[in-house]
Amino acid sequence: MNSGRKTSRFGIVDVGSNSVRLVVYGGAVRNPVLVFNEKVLCGLGRTLASTGKLDPKGIERALSAIQRFIALREQIGIGKLVVAATAAVRDAEDGPEFLARAEKICGFKIDLLSGEDEARISAQGVLSGTPDADGIVGDLGGGSLELVPVSGGTILGKGSTLPIGPLRLMDTVGSSLASADATISAALESLEWLKEYKGRRLYAVGGVWRNLARIHMAQRKYPIHVLHQYVIPAKDASEIARVIEKLGPKTLAQIPDISERRIDTLPFGALVLDKLIDMMQAKEVVISSYGLREGILFDQLDKKEQAKDPLIEGSHDLAKRLARFPEHGEELTGWTKPLFAEDVLGETAEQQRLRHAACILADIGWYVHPDYRAHHALTQILLAPFSGVDHPGRLFLARVGYHRHEGRGEPEMIGNLTGILTAEENNRALILGLALRLAFTLCAATTGMLPRTKLEISEQNVTLLVPRRYEPLLGEVVSKRLSALARALNRKGETRVGK
Repeated sequence: MNSGRKTSRFGIVDVGSNSVRLVVYGGAVRNPVLVFNEKVLCGLGRTLASTGKLDPKGIERALSAIQRFIALREQIGIGKLVVAATAAVRDAEDGPEFLARAEKICGFKIDLLSGEDEARISAQGVLSGTPDADGIVGDLGGGSLELVPVSGGTILGKGSTLPIGPLRLMDTVGSSLASADATISAALESLEWLKEYKGRRLYAVGGVWRNLARIHMAQRKYPIHVLHQYVIPAKDASEIARVIEKLGPKTLAQIPDISERRIDTLPFGALVLDKLIDMMQAKEVVISSYGLREGILFDQLDKKEQAKDPLIEGSHDLAKRLARFPEHGEELTGWTKPLFAEDVLGETAEQQRLRHAACILADIGWYVHPDYRAHHALTQILLAPFSGVDHPGRLFLARVGYHRHEGRGEPEMIGNLTGILTAEENNRALILGLALRLAFTLCAATTGMLPRTKLEISEQNVTLLVPRRYEPLLGEVVSKRLSALARALNRKGETRVGK
């Protein structure tokens, strides 16, 4: 999994109010690739509100989990390990005692995050995976809700931490959602600054809210099973939340898209979401798979690494693992540029970025049986573990990968993808895919040749210019694929041999 990397694996143990989790990444880099993930639901904060202390059974389970995770450090080969504790340990009377026992197991100091630190780091994690986030980051843990405003790639304020996590609410009000409603409303209404962000997006972090997103996906029969940057209209999110609030544990257990371990906390998490949407008059709810742990990792990076584009870095990472010549992507990006000049198709900065990523990913399906390459490339890109791209952008990249292998054919849809992209975006994907198909035929999937050739686009023609030394490479298949590209642009294809 670390092929081509000099960085060592980076691990985080997140000691939360509900769970203790170990996540291990291939390295502390801009596009973190998850190589191991294990969670134990300990319920440390289950009795915090009523007793002021951590749950006794939760303490033993948490310490046992930490002991295993520390043992796994050597087994997995984790170069650097960060252990961070949040709301439950921070607020409990016996938090210092628990920390002392846990640090004895670890052999080093555990980072006890303040409420302000937890909010900032969670928001930074969201921004690391969604750089253009504009609205409120809401990170719902078992013991607390962190709310932070973000825009333009930056955190706009210190944000706030509220003691309204599902476990704490359950401990405070028992099973009474009516009492929880009043507690949540009072907590949210205390935040005067929240009113300044009405009508913006809510970026939702946390396992409870991810389960609600899975239900929405299942209802829509949504074909892209990637939670990160999945968008739910605020009205839909509120409706699902209100349905969940009314269902009992037995009914919730029958819903296939709900984790059994979340059944008791789900109605309370749904209520928090419903009240927050109403308070914000949110436009949409955007699910973020990135949060506190990714924020901790981002803080480890130097400024140069932080400034990198996560989508481009993720595409490079995938190409290094799967493509024959990873460096080919940069050649293809330059070679396809004339097709998207202002007087031809034109492209925005975001479209140029997607084209760059598509070129980097153009060869990741080469090793599959030829009959399956197009479909494999589409699904591989559609479900790839990179961030910094929304679902329409992800589908655009996947369609380019399909057309690069299949030409003008239409993919057998993984469910119904109609409407996710506009006709114009589908056409751009087709043209770029056909251009890449031509390029790989022309250069026989090798590097070094393409920069010596050139595409020129006039009102009538798409002209392929090649040096005389490459003239013997202009065969029937090259001509056929050049013509296919030209037809997609309502032009004729021609070749011209230079010096």
